[in-house]
Amino acid sequence: MSDFRIENIRGGLVESTHRVSVSVCDADGALRAVSGNPDRITIMRSSAKPFQAIPLVEDGVVQRYQISREELALACASHSSERRQVEIVAAWLARIGYVETDLACGPHRPLSRELAVQDFDAPVEQDPLPPSPVTSNCSGKHTGMLALAKHHGWDIAGYNTPDHPVQRRIMKEIVRYMGIEVTEIATATDGCGVVTFAVPLHAMAAAFARMAASAAAAPRAIVGAMVTHPDLVGGVGRLCTAVMQAYPRRVLAKVGAEGVYGGALLDEGLGIALKVEDGNARAATVALVAVLEQLGLEPKPSRELGRFAQLPILNTRREHVGMMQPAGTVSFV
Repeated sequence: MSDFRIENIRGGLVESTHRVSVSVCDADGALRAVSGNPDRITIMRSSAKPFQAIPLVEDGVVQRYQISREELALACASHSSERRQVEIVAAWLARIGYVETDLACGPHRPLSRELAVQDFDAPVEQDPLPPSPVTSNCSGKHTGMLALAKHHGWDIAGYNTPDHPVQRRIMKEIVRYMGIEVTEIATATDGCGVVTFAVPLHAMAAAFARMAASAAAAPRAIVGAMVTHPDLVGGVGRLCTAVMQAYPRRVLAKVGAEGVYGGALLDEGLGIALKVEDGNARAATVALVAVLEQLGLEPKPSRELGRFAQLPILNTRREHVGMMQPAGTVSFV
């Protein structure tokens, strides 16, 4: 059982506990820090997006269709459906000759409703766009997949399904960066209808380390796009955006659904993967800040990212009645 955990404190008592498994690895796959089970099979969900975008650079899609850094960042994003984010995706989609109905992702309300950390009195969202495929948090990823299909002359029908050439091409990069055999990677269907990957937590951490440490053009382009445009990767009040803004070109962060986070310390070449065992997304936010702090990142994340380091528990009157906070530590190997 993991010693590192996130606790919900109410009335000075621990009301509930969210156990967290953590792996921190270098590019050789060696564990540097751990908590819980580093071998835990973890469905990456949206934390896989930076790796799913690799073929856009490797295969020449970026050059052919003049995909901008902003668009590449959105291919890696779980964006909050903010107007600027959606406008960039919509223009990109139109430029490569497709329409919204070509996107296989379905509509949903903005992720800011679930993931953004707001001031007590701030509205959750202002002037939200109506739900549609192009406002989906995954619309950038799907537009990138359509661009990949068009570049290779592949029929876009079923581009989101496991046997389509788009997904087979992406799987090659997942295998390469995870450093494990394709037979060791299970697949599932993500919330947006596309393939996602189940891998050991340590393999996921090592993959982020390899992306961080690589001098090759594709990972450099992916990392560069994300750290240059962190506002597009998440959004207002989102930890992915806030951590990359607080530590410019030093930290990479990418959320995944069900309590998953992947990331990297870029200068140190270390990859981070964590999974909150019960899938709590708010707990994952607190957990990532705590892990970065325990890894010795300076200035201290508890100060630079204070509003994410502990999250308030509010009642129906929006009164502060408790706190979600970290407890325990990771173990250094």
